[in-house]
Amino acid sequence: MLAKIQETASFIREHMHTSPETAIILGTGLGSLVNEITDKYEIKYENIPHFPVSTVEGHSGKLIFGKLGDKDIMAMQGRFHFYEGYSMKEVTFPVRVMRELGIKTLFVSNAAGGMNPDFEIGDLMIITDHINHFPEHPLRGRNIDYGPRFPDMSEAYSRSLIAKAKEIAAEKGIRVVEGVYVGVSGPTFETPAEYKLYRIFGGDAVGMSTVPEVIVAKHCGIRVFGMSVITDLGVEGKIVEVTHEEVQAAADKAQPFMTEIMRELINRAES
Repeated sequence: MLAKIQETASFIREHMHTSPETAIILGTGLGSLVNEITDKYEIKYENIPHFPVSTVEGHSGKLIFGKLGDKDIMAMQGRFHFYEGYSMKEVTFPVRVMRELGIKTLFVSNAAGGMNPDFEIGDLMIITDHINHFPEHPLRGRNIDYGPRFPDMSEAYSRSLIAKAKEIAAEKGIRVVEGVYVGVSGPTFETPAEYKLYRIFGGDAVGMSTVPEVIVAKHCGIRVFGMSVITDLGVEGKIVEVTHEEVQAAADKAQPFMTEIMRELINRAES
């Protein structure tokens, strides 16, 4: 696997003329950020050796390089999900490639169902921690020497970046909440009983991505900041039937606010 990672990184490096240390996974809520990247150049996933191709509606498939403000960045437009049929090694393959390319900080976003009774649809939740409830662990198998066999996860999400994000939100008058994200395999939305269980676990929101990528990023020594858009509610008495289209619509409404926070945070973050 290491040989494939290095081969992929070598191919991408040949097409790069910048040296970013910041990467962004443009998940739900961050799609419009791509319009703010200047001096842009792109590589389609289908042209990259060993790269999976996203199959989900609403997820494009290309690496984008350029500047966000005055910072060189690398962005993934389209991520890979376990429920698409990929293995965890495939889901997290791009993060390991990022490490080979010299990425030091990773920003991620997602859509999530809110289980905290204080949450409302459209809220932006800063992820303070997570619970991994995927059936396969992304570090299962032979350890790659990017990190230790048993990585520490006591600070999966950078406390300093969380503090800066809260400052930025306060400056701009944007409501944010904080919470623990539960990562599950999907693709079904949760039953009321599952929402109740995940809340008992200590979760504030639940979604189908992010956790594997964050685990591998931490193993690779990459610091992480994550944010969720609360697109539906798993709170007793507020649970209604939900569709992918409704989730996307709720995310689209919150998108300008998440974009504003993330853009400012990326530019203020030290490499």
